[in-house]
Amino acid sequence: MTNISCGIDFGTSNSSIAVANNGNISLVPIEGTSVTIPSAIFYPYKENIPHYGKAAISMFFERKEGRFMRSLKRVLGTSVMKQGTIINGRPMKFEKIIAEFLINLKAKAESMAGQGIEHVVMGRPVHFVDNDPEADKRAEAELREVARSVGFAHIDFQFEPIAAAFAHEVKLSGEKLAIVVDLGGGTSDFTVIRLSNQYVHKTDRTSDILANTGVRIGGNDFDKDLSLAAVMPELGYKTTYGDKRLEVPLKPYFDLSEWSKINFLYTTKMVVQTRQMLFQSHDKTRFGRLLRVLEQESGHALLASVEDTKIALTEQAEYNASFDFIENSFSIQIKRKLFEDAIREEVEKISDSARQCVQEAGVKREDIDLVILTGGTTEVPLVQQEFKLLFPNAAIADENKLSSVGLGLAYDSQNKFGR
Repeated sequence: MTNISCGIDFGTSNSSIAVANNGNISLVPIEGTSVTIPSAIFYPYKENIPHYGKAAISMFFERKEGRFMRSLKRVLGTSVMKQGTIINGRPMKFEKIIAEFLINLKAKAESMAGQGIEHVVMGRPVHFVDNDPEADKRAEAELREVARSVGFAHIDFQFEPIAAAFAHEVKLSGEKLAIVVDLGGGTSDFTVIRLSNQYVHKTDRTSDILANTGVRIGGNDFDKDLSLAAVMPELGYKTTYGDKRLEVPLKPYFDLSEWSKINFLYTTKMVVQTRQMLFQSHDKTRFGRLLRVLEQESGHALLASVEDTKIALTEQAEYNASFDFIENSFSIQIKRKLFEDAIREEVEKISDSARQCVQEAGVKREDIDLVILTGGTTEVPLVQQEFKLLFPNAAIADENKLSSVGLGLAYDSQNKFGR
């Protein structure tokens, strides 16, 4: 047994780490005073030291030479994990890339604690990979091995929505029947759980957890839907070419709309094919923009602008999205309604998973006292509207959306590893 342990929320979009030290639970400042960090990494050309989070994003957008990566969590359990990738001309395994990101988190926590930390509870989605139990097991095993490789000797896992519940539980009075709605960048997870501040120190919560469900849909999928609906048509998506008026290949547009696939487009073959197709294009202005993005390798900048648009549309009914890095004065006026129409099918799948969770728990939607919203995707107005309709009698708790999972994992680590 130990007096010090930690919880790590390695998220698709953002990550956090919290320390449990002799009963004191606290989030660790990772970048300046921020207790969350974007799950991004940048390897500058001809340098051995990677940069993380906002610093990585800044270096990339300042057009520094090197390799930028984010949404690494999504490769766990997939065939891409085994393939590895090329970093500045050299092959590198994804295990090493993820390990370097976790080393940075661990070092910050150990610096704050003033000692080494060997005990960790890692957060995990209910399903790393949908409808594939073997891939799901493989993903957890891969993350466990990465955690071991960075120096954790004692590793346990907890579902992320359960961790979020633990973080909120300490502030409750009386028992509440809650559903945790954890909508991250890559997954949407749900837990129906009985909570009370009297249960905080219980080591076994099995009887309180009534059901878990999850689906591999998150904010990154909303980015993709918005990109394909509003932005890619302005880059020639679904335009035609040649005498037979064939539709241009769709794959580059889908890959440009997904964080984890953008880098795979930057090949000589792809650029040459796109140049050849431009000669036969029936919409050279729009299709020419696609070629420019590939030649300039500005796909991440493009998708970042889409993500900024998504965030802006949580507050505004309409937003003028600028893409002047592709073409001078190039912008697109995007309405929230277009965004909502684009994501409606995904929101329905998320809602179905929440309904399934309540059904598996053996309770009615009207019985839920508390809805705990966590994860940045819960900011989307259509999502909030959906969950208010689903649980009409429930109070809504939505503080610390980006850090509650990390905090709850540390509470769990204290119960599992502390004296």
